[in-house]
Amino acid sequence: MYLIVGLGNPEKQYEKTFHNMGYIAVGDTAELLGVKFKKKECESLVAEAHINGEKVVLARPLTYMNNSGRAVKQLMAKYTIAPEKLLVIYDDYDLPKGKVRIRASGSAGTHNGMRSIIGETGLTNFARIRIGIRDEEVNIPIINYVLSEVRKDDYELFAKACKKAGEASAEFTKGLDIEKVMGKFN
Repeated sequence: MYLIVGLGNPEKQYEKTFHNMGYIAVGDTAELLGVKFKKKECESLVAEAHINGEKVVLARPLTYMNNSGRAVKQLMAKYTIAPEKLLVIYDDYDLPKGKVRIRASGSAGTHNGMRSIIGETGLTNFARIRIGIRDEEVNIPIINYVLSEVRKDDYELFAKACKKAGEASAEFTKGLDIEKVMGKFN
């Protein structure tokens, strides 16, 4: 069983912000797998698929970014998810805008949502897909930047990055080893 979590904030006002790249990308994953987010459980919107005989749970936590770990911990417990079957997709200010980077494990970096997940689960050995959002031309505090809307001229760049992240997570759910996913999509 796999758990793919896209981080973001649930309210409409955050829909097109940098902090919702994970929500958008897991939506692209759902589209590729032919499922929709219909169910609410474990403080998340959830979609379920079956790929190669394995259940795949896609989730968008409703806890807001800084408390994402609460929802992830609940989902992992409910579905008995092993750390190597967890994948988290999120925006990353430490990467240039539009870059997609996949890692098998790591720290939270500057990301509060990841800090929450690591704090709640006690794990760092789970896969993650980071979507770069840093724009060298913008000089405002990070908190203001991540909650601002993506500029119209950058929309296509971020749509492509989220689609790539969605494709990578779909490959992961098909049993492709994370190292191979990294080799294919990094």
